[in-house]
Amino acid sequence: MIDRATVDQILDTADIVDVVSDFVSLRRRGANWVGLCPFHNDRNPSFYVSRSKGICKCFSCGKGGSPVNFIMEHEQLSYYEALKYLANKYHIEIHERELTDDERIQQTEREAMLMLNEWVCQFFEAQLHTQSGEEIGGAYLAERGFSEATIKKFRLGYSPEDRTALYTAAVRQGFNRELLFKLGLCKDDGHGGGYDFFRGRVMFPIFNVAGKVIAFGGRTLKNDPAKYFNSPDSLVYSKRESTMYGLFQAKREIAKQNKCYIVEGYADVISMHQAGFENVIASSGTALTEGHIHLIHRFTQNVTEMFDGDDAGVHAALRGVDMLLAQGLNIKVLLLPPEDDPDSFARKHNTTEIEQYIEQNEEDFIRFKTHVLLNGAENDPIKRAAAIGEVVKSIAVIPDAITRSVYAKECSGRFGIEEETLLREIQKHLDKNREERYKQRERERRRKEAGLPAVDPQNEQQPESQPE
Repeated sequence: MIDRATVDQILDTADIVDVVSDFVSLRRRGANWVGLCPFHNDRNPSFYVSRSKGICKCFSCGKGGSPVNFIMEHEQLSYYEALKYLANKYHIEIHERELTDDERIQQTEREAMLMLNEWVCQFFEAQLHTQSGEEIGGAYLAERGFSEATIKKFRLGYSPEDRTALYTAAVRQGFNRELLFKLGLCKDDGHGGGYDFFRGRVMFPIFNVAGKVIAFGGRTLKNDPAKYFNSPDSLVYSKRESTMYGLFQAKREIAKQNKCYIVEGYADVISMHQAGFENVIASSGTALTEGHIHLIHRFTQNVTEMFDGDDAGVHAALRGVDMLLAQGLNIKVLLLPPEDDPDSFARKHNTTEIEQYIEQNEEDFIRFKTHVLLNGAENDPIKRAAAIGEVVKSIAVIPDAITRSVYAKECSGRFGIEEETLLREIQKHLDKNREERYKQRERERRRKEAGLPAVDPQNEQQPESQPE
């Protein structure tokens, strides 16, 4: 970790005009500097830089901040990475706190895991271009319409049917078999050897925001009960926190468009990217967590969730969105035609057709929820009251008071209820939510005092296992 004195030196030394000028052509305007915003398609200079205040800001899209904020946003780096970037620019020697023995062991193991994952990714990529790989994995990818450029972009691969193909190759290469087991790539056979976990599957590497391979998803090409297997949690990967599928490939476009689309699966992301929508990411079949939302928030506040247009898709669209609203994100919903998912829809239509469909069918989440819940409930007072209660719950989690007030005004007209009544109900939920947060903090404090993890591990989802 970088020590406090070095951080202060970096922050004191970094000149905002100097930093921004590496990426933006600036010209003097009075006491400030101005240029075209690097975060959106800016035709008229709206990006202002103030040396005296040490900040920059686009008065069109709102992006900006300190030198560290600018580098984090522009280069898609973490706070720590941005500090190192600026230290290198200004030739500041990094003084890091000495790691404890346990931290040093974990860091060494983490680096070894990343190195192994990268080698395994290359192994799967190479296997895709063998005869059996092309006949099986390549045929599947061709059937999905994935181009060679798309396959390379997402580094798709193939895991052979051979029970020990990866295990044998990795051990011969000198990799630690225990790391193969910890990463879920192989299983211990109980006789001093191992066998491959992902066998006969098309492989989808999962990257962190910096582009390091941290996990894998594998799709079966047979009629196996489990269509997808995914890596278990490890030192380098957490399903709840680490990343979202496609974020590494999508982050620049998300920041540029100031918007992202969330879909469900790997193929959905890949097909949408190939169709020209490169700001699409996936939850990979898991529920969104606060960790995922914080990742999204680094790049945009505007999120559209895409769902299948059938009844299951409608119900899915109503679940889990309140967590996004609670983090101050602007949420829209896009229902596809009933017969389609994002993958099939992207393969059926060209870019212009998809753009037109989005423009005509994308809907604000609160309006969408209101429409769905009131549908068929107009003449049923009990259902109507329940629907109003559910919409009020969603409005109440929105952190911005003005936004809550706007929704309350709009919904009062839609529901035929006085605005004051809705505002009182919203306030009740605000008070209840505040009390729940306090109780949660108290539970976490007590668990910490007892030496227990903040989250009960028994509630964590267990990794899938492949039969021998």
